[in-house]
Amino acid sequence: MIKKKGVPAVTESLIQYARHIQSEYSDVSLIFEPDAASEVESSLNFPIYTTSSYADLPAKVDMTTTLGGDGTILHASSLFSTTPHVPPILSFSMGTLGFLGEWKFDEHKRAFREVYMSGAEAGTPFYQDQKHPHVQTSDESTIEPSVTGWSSVRGKSMGPNRSSKVLLRNRLKVGVYDAAGEPLDGHDTPQNAGGDVHAMNEVIIHRGKEAHLAIIEVFVGGRFLTEAVADGMIISTPTGSTAYSLSSGGSIIHPLVSSLMLTPICPRSLSFRPLVLPANTPITLRLSEKNRGRELEVSIDGRRRSRGVGVGMEVRVCGEEITKGGDWGGGVPCVMRGAKSGVEEDDGWVGGLNGLLKFNYPFGEE
Repeated sequence: MIKKKGVPAVTESLIQYARHIQSEYSDVSLIFEPDAASEVESSLNFPIYTTSSYADLPAKVDMTTTLGGDGTILHASSLFSTTPHVPPILSFSMGTLGFLGEWKFDEHKRAFREVYMSGAEAGTPFYQDQKHPHVQTSDESTIEPSVTGWSSVRGKSMGPNRSSKVLLRNRLKVGVYDAAGEPLDGHDTPQNAGGDVHAMNEVIIHRGKEAHLAIIEVFVGGRFLTEAVADGMIISTPTGSTAYSLSSGGSIIHPLVSSLMLTPICPRSLSFRPLVLPANTPITLRLSEKNRGRELEVSIDGRRRSRGVGVGMEVRVCGEEITKGGDWGGGVPCVMRGAKSGVEEDDGWVGGLNGLLKFNYPFGEE
């Protein structure tokens, strides 16, 4: 479990959530991040677990719960940034924005029950047939319930008969290479790991504290596209299209659109517009020899790598390949709010645009 740091109300909610799970689902073991574990351990009268080794998490974690804002979800995703297998994320919005957080904390009992009783892993195949006419065969999979009275059954898998809605958010695969084409050695965090890492939101090259604009050569699909003179460049997923890319003039992309976006940050040319490209398009950003500054900062999902890129070095990015079926891999499966029986609920993405981003909000209106 992962919580927003330094907020007492979030800590109290985490304690309440942990107690509920222990009381109602005693066969579930709880793993906390070290900081969260130290905050709640004295308030719980049952054993909890923690680890500071990122390598242990993919094999140990079946589902991740976050309490906080969008940054908390990105942090949770980053814990699995070196592996293609990300456990489903159940997120409770308790931050300032919460565009990615689907659930309110007062729904935590219903939310966990929906996940627990489904008995379905992220790779459970969904298909359209006469028995389940409401199944949607897309990355956003919805199955309407055909079982009643299930709430009295505890700890028993209902499989595809239970309502379930998972949004699979695409990730970027990012590699940083030196001027000789060799991958940079990693350090002690996923963002600085050797080899490729994955990003849920975006990868950014930025001039940082350098006084001069960056000069970045941009290659798309192995072919030279342009030389960008700007504060930096953003390559984002559809999820990240509502983050830094949006502030830099990029378009908003629905998370079900398999794509990535290339957005310049304050370009010197007014004709350099953001580009939306197929998700499998490789993009390379190379620091030009013309640069007056010698190193640019590189950040992945808001976390700056301890080593930037120098002249001739490259950041290579493409969309992560999604493997479906028995050997599921790729993407970040996020547990969404399914509709209650007989109640029509708005789409979370549309609701986020209207309620949080104030999309096309008129001036002078409350």
